[in-house]
Formats: sequence, structure tokens, C-alpha cells
Amino acid sequence: MSLFVIILLIVLGIVLLLIEFLVIPGITIAGIGGLVLIGTSIYSTYKSYGSTTGNIVLVVTFLLVLAATFFALRSKTWRKVMLNTTVDGKAAESFDDRLKPGDHGKAVTRLAPMGNAMFGDIITEVKTMGEFVDAGTEVEIVKVHNKEIVVKPITRS
Repeated sequence: MSLFVIILLIVLGIVLLLIEFLVIPGITIAGIGGLVLIGTSIYSTYKSYGSTTGNIVLVVTFLLVLAATFFALRSKTWRKVMLNTTVDGKAAESFDDRLKPGDHGKAVTRLAPMGNAMFGDIITEVKTMGEFVDAGTEVEIVKVHNKEIVVKPITRS
């Protein structure tokens, strides 16, 4: 194999590896193809030109892959392709300090075993002690512990 073809295969392999790293992440045809091209070219160099030239091509190829990856990651070109979003929201705080054991309310959603319940004008997340409670059922707060409200259904007799 001629030296020109070997260099061409190495360059094409590096391009495929960069596509794999930066555009289509995961183990795809581009990454496997890049590794096969680079491996084939290095093997052909050892076979055609001997171990000294093969070692030189191996080291140069390794350095080229590192340099190409370094410069591709440093360039501002990839920032146009990347998704740059920030999440600055917070989860809604549903705990209310005014709620205490013994308060009565109504399940707004099905409690299976967690859901929402309304106590007066306060709608908050609650949990049962394991049972499922249908929406609209009257509930009573059993305990409030570490911002967790535990309720039980009120049975009318």
C-alpha cells in the first residue's frame, strides 16, 4: 500500500472519529469505521515499510488524534451545534406550616399512596400509610414529619 493511501486512510479515520465524538455520540458506524481505517493503515505501514516506519506512523497518528480532538473541542464552531440551555426553575414547595395532625380535608387526586389533598384553601402533596384513597374522599392528617404529611381516610359510620 502506498504512503499516500496510508495517510489518506489515517486522515479519513480521524475525521470519522471526530464525527463520532462530536456529532453522533455512541458506538456507531462512524466510530467503528474510523478505528478500522486507522488500524488498517497502521497495520499496512508495518507490513509494507517495516517496524521503524510503522512505529513512527503509530506515534504520529496517536498525536494527530489527540490534537484533532483538542482543537475540535476548543473551537467555537461546535458551540453553534451544541444545546445551550439552563434550567433555572425550582420545584414547587407544597408544604404549609399551618397544617397539623387532626386537620380534616379532602383528597383532590387519587392517593396511591401519594397524591394531593385540600385542607381549607391549601392544596398540598400528601401520602397515606399504604392504602389507596379515591379522589373526593375525606382525609385526616395523622402526622407531619420532615415536610411530609401522612393522612388516613375518614370512615363515616
